[in-house]
Amino acid sequence: MGREDRFPVWEAALGAGVAAVFAAGLVGVYLSMPDSDYSFLKLPHNLQELQILTGHLENYTSDYTVQVLVGYCAVYIFMQTFMIPGTIFMSLLAGALFGQLRGVALVVFAASAGASSCYFLSKMIGKPLVFLMWPDKLTFFQKQVTRRRQKLLNYMLFLRVTPTLPNTFINLASPIVDVPYHTFLLGTLIGLIPAAYVTVRTGIALGELTSLSDLYDTQSVALLFLIGVVSVTPALLGKDEVQEKAPEVAVATS
Repeated sequence: MGREDRFPVWEAALGAGVAAVFAAGLVGVYLSMPDSDYSFLKLPHNLQELQILTGHLENYTSDYTVQVLVGYCAVYIFMQTFMIPGTIFMSLLAGALFGQLRGVALVVFAASAGASSCYFLSKMIGKPLVFLMWPDKLTFFQKQVTRRRQKLLNYMLFLRVTPTLPNTFINLASPIVDVPYHTFLLGTLIGLIPAAYVTVRTGIALGELTSLSDLYDTQSVALLFLIGVVSVTPALLGKDEVQEKAPEVAVATS
């Protein structure tokens, strides 16, 4: 078995160590809270569970703001790092607990931190997993990154705003296809703002939400699509310029 096919023990230990850090943070938050029944604290899997969780947490947010913020960020970042589904419920929760401005800032921060953690974890141990789970997507992503290298930030913004590729895949595959971290981070920070705004805004009226299908109305979808088109336009124009210059260079050198 070749070196690239092996999954060393230290890499598994690294992943476990990252998980232990988040667990320690949550334990610290728990120990700093007053004695009470916290059986309601669990990851929501549907809107009903989210509404129940929100009703309980609202009683603590004003008096234990720091603990709730730290606990929220630790859970969100952990979920992003280890590809646990359900972050959309966490984004809705931010709107319900913290309002529009603080909610968007919190979601963008936590999502970007979690994406960064996933990026670096994948850079160290993720290559076999990505090749196993998404071989075709990885090939496509590699070709696109190579073609759009000069306007890579625009392409990353486009990917974050539109559902062209899953965010989980982008987080894991970016270091493998040599997307620089500063480009990855900036594209994530800016690109997540539109979707975070829509989700947090919906979370403010969480009690009126009956289905996740109500999350993105026609206006919201149109806005996200427009932003995606605008973000990728410079990359497309740059590609056309390169194609136009290529024949000129060939004539000049002949």
